[in-house]
Amino acid sequence: MTLTCFAEPGMAALPLHAVAPDGLDGLASRLGAPAAAWLRTTGFTAQAHQIALLPAPEGGLGGAVLGLGRTESRSPWAYGSLPLALPEGTTWHLAGGGLPAAAVLGWGLGAYRFTRFRPAGRAPARLALPPGAAGPVIAVEATWRVRDLVNTPASHLGPAELADAVCSLAATHGARANVIEGPALMEGFPALATVGAASPRAPRVAVLEWGEPGAPLVALCGKGVCFDTGGLDLKPSGPMLRMKKDMGGAALVLGVAEMVMRRRLPVRLLVLVGAVENAVAGNAFRPGDVLRTRAGLTVEVGNTDAEGRLVLCDLLACAAERKPALLIDCATLTGAARVALGPDLPALFTEDDALAEMLIAVGLAADDPVWRLPLHDGYSSWLDSQVADLNNVSSKPMAGATIGALFLRRFVPPDVRWAHLDVYAWNDATRPGRPEGGEAQAMRALCALISRQFGGPSGADE
Repeated sequence: MTLTCFAEPGMAALPLHAVAPDGLDGLASRLGAPAAAWLRTTGFTAQAHQIALLPAPEGGLGGAVLGLGRTESRSPWAYGSLPLALPEGTTWHLAGGGLPAAAVLGWGLGAYRFTRFRPAGRAPARLALPPGAAGPVIAVEATWRVRDLVNTPASHLGPAELADAVCSLAATHGARANVIEGPALMEGFPALATVGAASPRAPRVAVLEWGEPGAPLVALCGKGVCFDTGGLDLKPSGPMLRMKKDMGGAALVLGVAEMVMRRRLPVRLLVLVGAVENAVAGNAFRPGDVLRTRAGLTVEVGNTDAEGRLVLCDLLACAAERKPALLIDCATLTGAARVALGPDLPALFTEDDALAEMLIAVGLAADDPVWRLPLHDGYSSWLDSQVADLNNVSSKPMAGATIGALFLRRFVPPDVRWAHLDVYAWNDATRPGRPEGGEAQAMRALCALISRQFGGPSGADE
């Protein structure tokens, strides 16, 4: 992937000064009297995202000053508006006062636009990469891929195309990949196969494996529902509008895998992507049906719109058979998680306190936060069924995100270290560094977790 927002070191570039309000006097003295007077005249006060262009003595553009504000001085989002706010065709270098890793990350994330069906309105300004930028650039490239996948409409990204994305990623990084479909899918992943049976685009499971024998195994499972009508429990038209993003969990685990492989972290990867479409047809699964699962448990279908957990339960059972050192699943699973935490905070569920504390800590350090919600045993009985081992939905209209996580927990053996992330995978509106559309939420946090847990680069590269 070519990131047009970056320029190689050594290219001619204009100076970009980043400054917080309390550093403005010092910057003015370093820039000299004419530039200081210009900043005063233009009303520059170093508020967050405030930009002042500096004239050159001989005319033309001589540089720029970015305000960091008081609260975003260490955040990549402080730099997120620059690629499209600075003049098109210009190249810049950090002239001191900023944080190189944060600047590279924020600049790269802010430059993204989805251009598959129409070109961007303008080219981004370029940032000359400072030393040590490899880690942030990897994160930017992985984020762009995740965003592209989530933003692609279901007309162009069905189960086959999502599986192809897994295989393409594997080929790029020397990993092994295979796709399970047809009778083998029904035999090995029966609940998942049933969810996708009504679509003319057949369901499948894409598998990626990477790493050296003997390294600890990290298993990543992603919900890849390429479009979710809700099935026979049909969604209203409004909620259905964004259901191309219901494969956001699958896109997210591919982004994590890309970062792990590019950074050569000392682990083995097992990535399982359940690629299906939840459609409506005469052979669609029905409310009241009882499904068998890979784990041997039977599930009564209380609602066909709770299909993501039926996809994930088979993936989790398959991954758990390999006895991974760490098992993580990611899914756009419940609206209840968004009610509880809003769009920006993925909900984290795990019974491992140390794992939760570590993921929360590295997420905050990476400006990629998650928030823990409880796996409350007292609600487990809400999944009871009169005809099967459990129901796929609760008998009560409360605690929906916890109920979804409790359902998934039934398919993970107690001795497997497991975490479930319920993500939104979307930005509702454009903000600096976060354009409206698909988002790689928790990707950087998960990569940092794997690095911290199993060894590898640390610090800014995370």
